Amino acid sequence: MKRQRNRDRVTAAALAAMCAVAVLPGRAHAAGPGVYAFDPEAKKVQGATANVEASELDEGVPYRSTIRPGEKLYYRVTLDDVSNAYVSAVAVPGGSGPVAYGDGIEVSLRETDDTRCGSERATFGSGEYARPITAYAYRTIEEGSASCQESGQYDVLVERETKDASDTRAWDLELRFLQEPRLKNASAMPTEAPESWPSASPQPLTGKQRKRAGGSGYFEATSLENGRWQDTVAPGQTRFYRVPVGWGQQIHATAGLSNSTGGVEEFVGSALTLSLANPAHGLVSDATLSYSGRPASASLRPLPPVAYRNRYDSSTQVSAMRFAGWYYLAVSLSPKLKEFYGAEPIPYELSVQVKNKAGASPYDGDAGAFGVTDQDREVARKGQNAEQAAKSGPMKVVAAAGIGTGAVLVLGLGGWVLLARRRAAAATPSPASGAPGVGGHGSPQGW
Repeated sequence: MKRQRNRDRVTAAALAAMCAVAVLPGRAHAAGPGVYAFDPEAKKVQGATANVEASELDEGVPYRSTIRPGEKLYYRVTLDDVSNAYVSAVAVPGGSGPVAYGDGIEVSLRETDDTRCGSERATFGSGEYARPITAYAYRTIEEGSASCQESGQYDVLVERETKDASDTRAWDLELRFLQEPRLKNASAMPTEAPESWPSASPQPLTGKQRKRAGGSGYFEATSLENGRWQDTVAPGQTRFYRVPVGWGQQIHATAGLSNSTGGVEEFVGSALTLSLANPAHGLVSDATLSYSGRPASASLRPLPPVAYRNRYDSSTQVSAMRFAGWYYLAVSLSPKLKEFYGAEPIPYELSVQVKNKAGASPYDGDAGAFGVTDQDREVARKGQNAEQAAKSGPMKVVAAAGIGTGAVLVLGLGGWVLLARRRAAAATPSPASGAPGVGGHGSPQGW
């Protein structure tokens, strides 16, 4: 009986620990101003000043690196000859200090002879304050193209431009390499940009406003569905959200900053920036608002419905709407507001509308990051970030082994329980010896 009680205690303790891991909440949302939540699974990698010395990035693996003013750093990826490829860099200045107009990064994908495949720049523009910004480089497979179509190694070049020569601060980088799935029927896909698309702004949403706290990075981005969402943002802080947008769907977003309750009416230009990035972390569009203590709002310009053919458009905000998946909204508040309005967070409303019924995926098989599932829509309804969604069910935790230490701990505890049960069963006399059996006829007793 003593052995049985010990076995029960071991099993109960293990089960309690497993349950605790399974229901762990997501990481804290309310990070302080200037704090960015990197993917905890990100591997550290050093950029090389010589391309032949570049470290290779694996597909789907997040990486962390740093870049100093004026640096040109190389990384390397291996591509096949059939997949469209994307390498993104999120630049995180750290802190909330000033930056100059035009400061930023450029990311380009190149053949090893320096032939450029595709590139994108991300700058601070009129919102001259430090905050996370993102850009991606890409390789597109195109019939008849003479460059960047072969399989092999390619260089990823990240360049930082800084106007102030006295600025010696390093920026953190979050890097990610993704490849687009193969098409079901590539020959049937359009090869020209859309000539027109619905560009009218939608009617403002009505209905009850709901509270939902944003995350502090792409990894922590809080899922949203259609609705009016209330949150707060402090000077120098950026809040992240994500919205599932399917094929043929069109996203609209507006951020409205609340009035000041202190009676102050000092003018601050480019006080808030609302930006949108696509599933590959490529910048789509942004909008800014000025603030003088009274209610103010900024809306993204109308964007086209998600379509494969958008990639052939010369406009960045159209071509970036090239695939379905999680689209990321970021709300940043200028640190300049602290001087006049204090350091306390200011309430704002984020209005999100996704129009049209989602269409079918053009890919052959699982779309991965470039698709929207019913489960994604349920995650958006619940307001979970990626980590919370992975831990929201006991089977999902095990199935998503590798998403973090929580999954490993659950698997380890499960093995511990089975080992304890086997040892206890081996030490218990069998029914043939005349002692009480465990479960009868050799079957183990249930949990």
